[in-house]
Amino acid sequence: MVLTINVVVLLALIIVVRLRRRTEARKRSDEQLTVLIVLVFGVLVAPTAFGHGVVDVVGQLAEGITQSSR
Repeated sequence: MVLTINVVVLLALIIVVRLRRRTEARKRSDEQLTVLIVLVFGVLVAPTAFGHGVVDVVGQLAEGITQSSR
């Protein structure tokens, strides 16, 4: 039996755990590490089908907001 770990899933889990902690107790370096982890997560997710789907949904939402404000 081979056990594989998807890096994107692991980073998503780390992000959720880090963001659930209390915000008052964070140091600046802790916040910078969280930002770095989220950026790496975004780079890994972007070329996937899920990433393209998120971009499409956000694009349609932005287009709808733009058209409704005219």
